[in-house]
Amino acid sequence: MTPPVQVTDHAVLRYLERAHGLDVEAIRRHIAGQCATGAQLGAIGVVVEHVKFVLATRDGDTTVITALKATWPTRPGGGR
Repeated sequence: MTPPVQVTDHAVLRYLERAHGLDVEAIRRHIAGQCATGAQLGAIGVVVEHVKFVLATRDGDTTVITALKATWPTRPGGGR
């Protein structure tokens, strides 16, 4: 049965941060460090710790936009 109230990912993240002491900025720095070489090489995805981080570059700035299971395709249609 679906709960009557939906909860956003943002709310879950803030709950973990504020109620359980999750250090979001430390995790952000960790992910950025793990993806830095791939970003410098122009990669669209980086697999680290069994997770595929998807990268997007715009105006020379690279952003990690999501995290997928390592086996999922980076691009729609099955491209890697």
